[in-house]
Formats: sequence, C-alpha cells, structure tokens
Amino acid sequence: MAVELSEGQIQEFLHGISVPPQPQIMVDLQMEQLMPEPDLKAIARLIGQDPGLSGALLKIVNSPHFGLANRIASIQQAVNLLGCNTVINLINAQSIKGEMSDETIVTLNRFWDTAQDVAMTCLTLAKRIGYQPADECYALGLFHNCGIPLMVKRFPDYMQVLEEAYASNNDERRVVDVENDRLNTNHAVVGYFTARSWRLPEHLCEAIANHHNLLAIFTEDSSRNARLKTLLAILKMAEHICACHRVLGKQAEDHEWAVLQPTVLEYVGLSEYDFENCMDSLNELGVGSA
Repeated sequence: MAVELSEGQIQEFLHGISVPPQPQIMVDLQMEQLMPEPDLKAIARLIGQDPGLSGALLKIVNSPHFGLANRIASIQQAVNLLGCNTVINLINAQSIKGEMSDETIVTLNRFWDTAQDVAMTCLTLAKRIGYQPADECYALGLFHNCGIPLMVKRFPDYMQVLEEAYASNNDERRVVDVENDRLNTNHAVVGYFTARSWRLPEHLCEAIANHHNLLAIFTEDSSRNARLKTLLAILKMAEHICACHRVLGKQAEDHEWAVLQPTVLEYVGLSEYDFENCMDSLNELGVGSA
C-alpha cells in the first residue's frame, strides 16, 4: 500500500540534495501528470532516466519513515511504494529548486547522457552474464557519476580537470588521482557521500566510491568482495561500450579500459573476441555508443 507524503515532508527529505534534474525529463513528467489518469509506469520510466530524481525518490523510500527491512535500488518498486500523488509532489518539489544557465545545461548534458546509456548497458550486461538482481546494475550505472554535477557546481573548471584526468595514460595514475591533485577531492568520493545521503544500499555506495579503483579491489585474494568485483566489472564494461572516455573525457582512446580490460574480462570469463561480439550486438540494439 502506498504511503502518501506531504510537500513539506518531501522538502525535508530533499534538504541538501542538489543534483539537478534534466530539464527535458521535467517537461515530460509535467506533461504526464497533467493527463486525466497519469501512467505510473510511464512516470517511473522517465524518473529512471534521471540520476537526481531517482536519487531523491530512493532517499524517501529507503528512509526510516517506510521501515523497509532492506534498502531497495529499483525505481519502479519505489514508485509503486510511494504512489502517484507523492511521486507528483516529488516532481513538483524538484522543479522549483532553481533554474540552470544554458551553459550549465550544456555541460551537464554530457553527464546525463552517459548516465542513461551506462545504466541501460549495465542492465543488459547483467542479464547476459546472469547477475541478479539486475536492477542493482542499472542503479549503479545511473548513479556512479552522481558526484560530477556537484563537482561542476563547486569548481567552475571541473570539466577541464576531468578531461585532463581521462587524458592520462599512466598505468599507475587513476582518473581520480588527477582530481585529487588539482582539487583535493574527486567525483567518486563526492558520489559516495551523495549516494549515502540518498540511502542507497551500502554495497552500491561502495561500488560508486571505488569505480576508479578497480586494480586495488581486484588484487585482493579474498572472495569477500565478489559482489563488488562483479558490479565494478559490469560497470567498466558498460562505460567502455558507451564511450565515456569520449563523452566525458573528450579522449579518442579509453586509457583506463586499456589497463583494466585483461583483469575485467578474465574475471567475468569473456575473451576479447567475446567482448567485441557483445559490444557489436549491443550497438545493433541501440545500447552503447562505442
């Protein structure tokens, strides 16, 4: 049974969250809620394309107010639990959080586009290699870079720093090392704390924190991190398939993947040939853009 929240309660839940929603998604959602009978599945599908809206939604449904035994990462499940009126109140609350400049919107389009593409590719890869629940992989793909818009807000030249980070082809230098050197923090750390504020499942938060730290994770002999390794392997394959190095980093070559590929493919049991075929089939389906 859906539990309805007031606009005031939603504003309280959203306090401190500032990952902006995509303007076009907000327009589409506003249009849907004006229908005589809003389609909850359509609303869930639209929300599931946007990290900011999805994060706000999961923060509410994973709060003590609902008393769930386990935190969830499924947007459709969250929408069903909240019900139509509360979800519409959430959308309206997000729509009044302030206008963005045209320049900011253009900059963040790179983030929004990759978030949607990587999320869908993660979901598809999870189903192909048999990882359950696949919804977790979609959530990881959607949220893994949620620190980027907050870094953009805090550091006006952040995207230039990120491009420099992706340009590094030093095997021992991670993407986040460049950010740490220049800004004393990085988008993975900011994303981790954002994900925790949204009350995402802890293992997803851990994956977000470590999504540029794979070699350290994979060199651990312990099987304790089997789930984390699988999530990160799927994410890195998806990032490469979706050409995040081009969209976010403006780089022709994916230097990070060149370092990680042997480790990742060995872990998931794919040869380079298998992975190339997988990429081709996903591209034919319209998933990914490499």
